[in-house]
Amino acid sequence: MFEEIEISIEKKKKQISRGTTLLQLSKEYQKKFRFPILLARVNNTYRELDYQISTPCEIEFLDLNSRPGNRTHIAGLTFLLLVAVKELYGENANIIVQHSLDKGIYIETTFPISETLTKSIAKKMVSLVEKDLAITKINIERICAIRYFESIKDYAKANIMKYNTNTFITLYRIGNYYNYFYQYMPTSTGLLKDFKLTYLNDNGFVLQFPTVYSGNKITEYKHHPHMFQVFKECKEWTKLMRIENVADLNRVVSEGKIDDLIRMDETLQSNRLLNVARKIVEKKKEKKIILLAGPSSSGKTTTTTKLCMYLKSFGLNPKMISMDDYFVERTETPLNKKGEPDYESFDAVDHTLMNEQIQKLLNHEEVIAPVYNFIAGEKEFVKHIKLEENDILLIEGIHALNPKVLDNIPAKSKFKIYLSALTELNIDYHNRFSTTDNRLLRRIIRDNRTRGYNVEETLKVWPNVRWGEEKNIFPYQDEADVTINTALIYELGVLKTYVEPLLYSVDEDSIYYEEAKRLLNLFRLILPIPSEAIPSDSILREFIGGSCYHS
Repeated sequence: MFEEIEISIEKKKKQISRGTTLLQLSKEYQKKFRFPILLARVNNTYRELDYQISTPCEIEFLDLNSRPGNRTHIAGLTFLLLVAVKELYGENANIIVQHSLDKGIYIETTFPISETLTKSIAKKMVSLVEKDLAITKINIERICAIRYFESIKDYAKANIMKYNTNTFITLYRIGNYYNYFYQYMPTSTGLLKDFKLTYLNDNGFVLQFPTVYSGNKITEYKHHPHMFQVFKECKEWTKLMRIENVADLNRVVSEGKIDDLIRMDETLQSNRLLNVARKIVEKKKEKKIILLAGPSSSGKTTTTTKLCMYLKSFGLNPKMISMDDYFVERTETPLNKKGEPDYESFDAVDHTLMNEQIQKLLNHEEVIAPVYNFIAGEKEFVKHIKLEENDILLIEGIHALNPKVLDNIPAKSKFKIYLSALTELNIDYHNRFSTTDNRLLRRIIRDNRTRGYNVEETLKVWPNVRWGEEKNIFPYQDEADVTINTALIYELGVLKTYVEPLLYSVDEDSIYYEEAKRLLNLFRLILPIPSEAIPSDSILREFIGGSCYHS
């Protein structure tokens, strides 16, 4: 007779046998979930479903409708896709996980691809799902892991593991295929039925899956040409620099050449912005308004300031307006579904007033523009503005690319800019460093430095920030005339130096402990980079401090 222990699920007590796995237990609760259960939170720690329950605890099951469950689903799909490719096209065939694209991930193959081949891969994945193959964990010595990845010519993984000081490494296995992932894994391929492959070009396709931002369904793929082209240009530059993954960046640090890389990357970043300024100047007779938007921590403040400086060097005089200054009075702020003020709503801005004043400015009339008093929650009309011959308006705000903004003004008069920190480096071929995590880390550092926020306070508001971006910013990125990538190839090593101590401050009993631990794990194999060589006008200075433009 097995010893029984008491657990709690959905706030209800239950007796189970000691040693029962989460997978066994999950089958009793699966019918309450829309998607397969992938993961569980045991007390305050995420556990894979092969975990054996040995002590009394509280358990919460998670499917891909949760963020940790979704990451588990994506990691499992990546491994499933890799196995399908190798079984179809041989062990030398490989995939390279590149970057997010629409509600999916763009993936390239190491061999020419076609729509027919893409369908064949998808069909093979479905067959592996139907076989419900076990995804198991094995612990092997780190040196053996390095030799294994070298033997299969996965040098990116072999090289990055040289920076791991652990004696043993945990690998995942499907059949005869082994791999290393930085996320939790499902226990079998049968849990990975929710996916779609969309052919894109002869280099690759998009792996799609349900997300919380797509209504938990797979939406029709929508191509974003500007974003895709920016990513492509960045990847081409990393190849030129021979820095295509974190191990390559570590090599530069180890060889003492990081200062040169910083100078080259900062020069490239400045040249990109200078070229944007030239485009605006070339069209200065018709383009009278610059509209600029981007998600949180994309470096809008520094980029806007530098752009103004470049425009002035060409003889233009930018006058800046923030859409935040046109907020409606706080008592009129629309409410979200929870009944809370929704400051990111389109209707939180007094568009009627803004339209009227911008139109008057274009007619060379003087206006008294508002400056929003965030303490009192009301507009104060104190800013006198009039556009002279060489003046140009620069308007920044989360809704700036929405076509409904200034819809009374002809499109030919507007120049739209989209900013985002599109991370250029992945950890290896199959593990990516997401752009969202890059921005979150920037924000954690800045919030702590400028607002005194601890990590938990930033992590608490981050989901709402993300929802606002998905609703108000990302849908309009294709409206931009130009997209600027504000990520820097070297910045992960710098962010590590600043953010690691902050992440370690999160206690184990905090509900944000697992998220802090996940972010720490991403940095485990990245060498720290000192900030001394970073120029004072760098976008990164906006977050780590020392900027010549702001405190």
